[in-house]
Amino acid sequence: MAPQRFHEQFDQIQRAMPGVPLAMGPDDSAEFLYEKGVVLARDGEEARLVEDAVRSHFAGTAGLSADHVRRSGPDTNRSGVTRIRVGDPGEGDRSGDPAVGHALRALRQHEGRAGRRLVSRNHVVSVAVNACPGDEPVPAPLGAGTNPAPADTPYDADGAVGVLVIDTGLMHDYRSLPLLAHVDGDTQTTECDDRGVLGQYVGHGTFIAGLVAAVAPSTDITVLGTLDDAGAVLESEFGHRLFEAVDTHGWPDLISLSAGTSNGRTDQLLGVHAFMEALRTRDTLLVAAAGNNSSATPFWPAAYADQPDFADVVLSVGALRGDGEHGACFSNHGHWVKAYAPGERLTSALTGFAAPVPYVYQHSTYDACRYGFGYACTCQFPRHTGVLSEERGARSGKADQVMFEGLAHWSGTSFATPVAAGMVAAHMTAHQERDPRAARRQLLAANTEYAEVRGAHVPALRPPTWRPAPVARHAPRT
Repeated sequence: MAPQRFHEQFDQIQRAMPGVPLAMGPDDSAEFLYEKGVVLARDGEEARLVEDAVRSHFAGTAGLSADHVRRSGPDTNRSGVTRIRVGDPGEGDRSGDPAVGHALRALRQHEGRAGRRLVSRNHVVSVAVNACPGDEPVPAPLGAGTNPAPADTPYDADGAVGVLVIDTGLMHDYRSLPLLAHVDGDTQTTECDDRGVLGQYVGHGTFIAGLVAAVAPSTDITVLGTLDDAGAVLESEFGHRLFEAVDTHGWPDLISLSAGTSNGRTDQLLGVHAFMEALRTRDTLLVAAAGNNSSATPFWPAAYADQPDFADVVLSVGALRGDGEHGACFSNHGHWVKAYAPGERLTSALTGFAAPVPYVYQHSTYDACRYGFGYACTCQFPRHTGVLSEERGARSGKADQVMFEGLAHWSGTSFATPVAAGMVAAHMTAHQERDPRAARRQLLAANTEYAEVRGAHVPALRPPTWRPAPVARHAPRT
């Protein structure tokens, strides 16, 4: 992946989390973000083992003492993990934290004997799906309607499917669109900066709600503002917030989750594992985004779909490009991605229904696809100059500004995910199926639509009301 946008997004997330020093990982590349000076271990005996091993490893060099250990026990944090300080978060730089690396290596022998993972970085989980967005929203004419268009299915209050969207919350004017009449949840506390300019991800949850409602009108959708710091949260807190969501609103039929992170490994995230074990005992289906890193590296929690104990519990979703025939350039891929849905230049609700709202682009587009694709992808078009690119000296010129007046085009596995969730919900309604996991099995078993992703034929979930767009081989010049 081209690093520029990842580094720009790092700056954005670090500003949103000023009290949490961050670094990029793994040590030799930029694939995820994590908290400097801290590692995670499971509460209880494993945390004590890790603490003792880290103390022994660093004795006399890092000067560790009891003051370096900060615990979040199960009484206050249901993630089931302990944060263990292993070094000064002021040391090292954004490219990596040597203390964390040394701590991870110190536990390798113990992990080998235990036969499982004992220690982890404290990763940043982000709605930008691996810190990088597929693209940024582009204004769409209100008269053109959404894409997918609303399905012709009546709302049935008694049989409506419950969908919980874990995201950034709702915009203040979302009810201006009749499509969102059966949507509720948290409204954004801050939508614009002191200049009145829209924040980068504040409309993310509203856009997702519009996609679910369009594909499956007979749904009761609740959108939560779980990810409120530029759409990012530390792994150690993420599981706790997931528990809070279901404690407050109950276990729904479907959870639509357009957030996650890679971790450089193939064995889960410690910070969400307690929640995933609880999910396994329920009837809820988790529909999770596969990520926007154009990579086959597992992305969590979506990659749980490839584990036998969770194969029926999680549906991992990648993104198709505008014509629906191939994978989008940014979409993650691999055997752990179980289905693909349209995810490029979809049209849904954002904000500005009552009065236009300005937005300033954060990232500049590229002269060519950053992943080497040859079609007019979102890396290149529509062209704009972004403020974060300017700050890094990548381009010359003033950042572009647009006005939103209700609807937007937007791309990412973030948005393929609610399309797939909507198709599961629509199947439940059409077949009077009350079990969302059974609906997932039935939907995929009956599916006859396929797309080509990296040479593989993969299940393609294309809603009947979705309108494909021709794909140009090169980006139009503007």
